[in-house]
Amino acid sequence: MAPKRNKATVSPSLLAFGKRFRSYREAKHWTQEACAARANNGAGVKYQYIGAIENGRTRCTLEFVEIMDRELEARGELVALWHDLVKEAAYPTWFDWPEVESQAAELTTWEHTIIPGLLQTPNYARAFLGSDEALEARLARQRILTRPENPVALVALISETALRNLVTSREVMREQLEYLVEVSALPNVTVQIVVNDGRPAGTGGAFVVATMEDRSEVAYLETVVRGITSDDPQDLSGIARSLRSLRGRALPVDMSRDAVRKVIEELWT
Repeated sequence: MAPKRNKATVSPSLLAFGKRFRSYREAKHWTQEACAARANNGAGVKYQYIGAIENGRTRCTLEFVEIMDRELEARGELVALWHDLVKEAAYPTWFDWPEVESQAAELTTWEHTIIPGLLQTPNYARAFLGSDEALEARLARQRILTRPENPVALVALISETALRNLVTSREVMREQLEYLVEVSALPNVTVQIVVNDGRPAGTGGAFVVATMEDRSEVAYLETVVRGITSDDPQDLSGIARSLRSLRGRALPVDMSRDAVRKVIEELWT
């Protein structure tokens, strides 16, 4: 069963910055959409990002603040506040990971034992979830991949072991792997199978890295106790090293589809 995630709390320093930012925006009589359009001159952000800043749910970059300080005619105050309140602020210890997922520009995930949650069929997912409500929530999260506007790009690195681990029944496994082949054809979804060349891959555990619109990163790491979120540079650096190793052992996309089909024929047909 997936670890329970507590509801988000906000960083007081980020919230203080966000309130001041909002006061400047409202003084201009701009909506969040209009503000995002101004930021798009150089930062390339969406209105949801403006909302997350104003509610203290995310750190913004200095580049973004410099653009908005000029557009909002803040005369350097927002830049100064960024250095005082935002530069060293951390993401909350606990926050709503599905919200981060939905706002990300790209997700990169590694799974060594099961198919990633965003790519699971209902019958497969049910084996890991405790209620119909949890299943509905997981299926709702998957819509970020197929929504009409700005679907999230997903790169899924999956161990070949996950294709062979029996979950519920042969029929469920066949359905799941056939769906994996199908969804991998989406233009925003990349599925690559990581092969075991005599050395177990990614033994540190499963993780997801969310790259946000401003190119900042947040990682979610699964443990036997709970999920951990982090934007600590040392944590992200360690994950980046793991990703380089995993990608070096991952099959190309077409060969990955062939590998999935082969497992379907060998084990689940």
